[in-house]
Amino acid sequence: MTKYIFVTGGVTSSLGKGIISASLAKLLQARGYRVTIQKFDPYINIDPGTLNPYEHGECYVTEDGAETDLDLGHYERFLNVPTTQANNITTGRIYQNVINKEREGAYLGKTVQVVPHITDEIKRNMRLLGESGDYDIVITELGGTVGDIESLPFIEAVRQLKWEVGSNNAIVIHLTLIPFLAAAGELKTKPTQHSVKMLLEYGIQPDILVCRTEHHISQDIRKKIALFCNVNINAVIESIDAKTIYDVPLLMLKEQLDRTVLSKLKLPLKNEPDLESWKDFLGRLKNPTAEIRVGLVGKYVELPDAYKSITESFIHAGAQNECKVRVECIHSEGITEENVKAKLSHLDGVLVAPGFGNRGIEGKIIAIQFVRENNIPFFGICLGMQCAVIEFGRNVLGLTHAHSTEMDESTEHAVISMMEEQKKITLKGGTMRLGSYTCELKKGTKAHAIYGKSKITERHRHRYEFNNDFLTQYENAGMIASGINPENNLVEIIELKSHPYFVAAQFHPELKSTVANPHPLFVKFVAASIEYARKKN
Repeated sequence: MTKYIFVTGGVTSSLGKGIISASLAKLLQARGYRVTIQKFDPYINIDPGTLNPYEHGECYVTEDGAETDLDLGHYERFLNVPTTQANNITTGRIYQNVINKEREGAYLGKTVQVVPHITDEIKRNMRLLGESGDYDIVITELGGTVGDIESLPFIEAVRQLKWEVGSNNAIVIHLTLIPFLAAAGELKTKPTQHSVKMLLEYGIQPDILVCRTEHHISQDIRKKIALFCNVNINAVIESIDAKTIYDVPLLMLKEQLDRTVLSKLKLPLKNEPDLESWKDFLGRLKNPTAEIRVGLVGKYVELPDAYKSITESFIHAGAQNECKVRVECIHSEGITEENVKAKLSHLDGVLVAPGFGNRGIEGKIIAIQFVRENNIPFFGICLGMQCAVIEFGRNVLGLTHAHSTEMDESTEHAVISMMEEQKKITLKGGTMRLGSYTCELKKGTKAHAIYGKSKITERHRHRYEFNNDFLTQYENAGMIASGINPENNLVEIIELKSHPYFVAAQFHPELKSTVANPHPLFVKFVAASIEYARKKN
């Protein structure tokens, strides 16, 4: 039967459960096991699609159009395997399912309660991927921290499921913190002991402790943790701070986390993990032969997680080009015609990021005009593409009032307008154009050369599109629609014929970039920026 691994967190949030889960999955995958990871989030929202990026970081979109937690991006980048709607479940979705069943009469005559009805629904979702027959091992990351009120039903569901399938078929990995007190000059294990004690109060004995730390944990400290937390000493795993998240699988391999997990699940070791391509990637990442500075112009730059997939895509593309990509985040609200040269002229390339709403739009448009007129490599994504269309309309075509109807419903020149199928939609959650769609590339264009093929699929998340009423006018002036959706003629990619590298996409290429397959649009943008830097110097 499918084996289950549950990853919980204690002491504090943001310890890196997602990275530990992805790293363990990578090691097990490298040994030949079929592995997937799912994330259970304890908030009431059905999904993070309506959450402000400042609140939750970026919203990651899967192939099947699910708006999910950003940790699913880590899962895909590490495993190079797509996730689906089934890989991210929230408390909101659990309660919605139970309430729908209650309204349908599924519980006639019964009082609907957290136990057993909510916990049963949680367990059903936990086992969904395992029962598909596609995986040997399902890793489930529980969001939040042990002790949070909202996490209690998930913890109880884990306790029940572990009892139901048996200790050889389900284990719990508890990620905790070993803080270093500088004044005392020592590491402290008490927070970990209290965290494990809390888990025990809920009826769960963790099988493995992964201890996040700034300093190496001595053998004596490992013995102390093992003794007071009731685990084997070889099940106390050190997770020391790493220079890059891509070091973590190798650090966990050194700590033999995969061996310990397989031993507890009574699974054979099979072969030694094949991580040669991963080590090759790390070698190129850590030994660059070039360095460039790229500007990321956006409206959520104060929170790095708001553009997590973009910054990770730059890491993948940088390694592919053996180049260190230094990303400089620039708030679009702060860009004016007076300061745009000072903010952008030192850069080797500029990416204008996705977003929603009017705030910061004019700064993005000013930035695009500057890079277009000065032949600086440009890459636009989603709203970044739409801003490029608006800028070109205003400053090249003479459409003074060119705008998007998202920002100005009454604009004379609606070069970006709401998609026809979106006009009757009133609900906000999960109703955008989401997920993977086909795009056909025109031969002889930069886009066709970048991808090296005529048909691609990419992931979307938007309501507005290029207004095809203006397409002939744009193409006659040199802005080419090089990628078109064959079903509805939606413009997916635009580029400038007269510019060294000016490419923008309506879709989100950053969502498909992985360690094993860096996205070609990022790879070529980095290459163009390297070439620009070389000529500039």
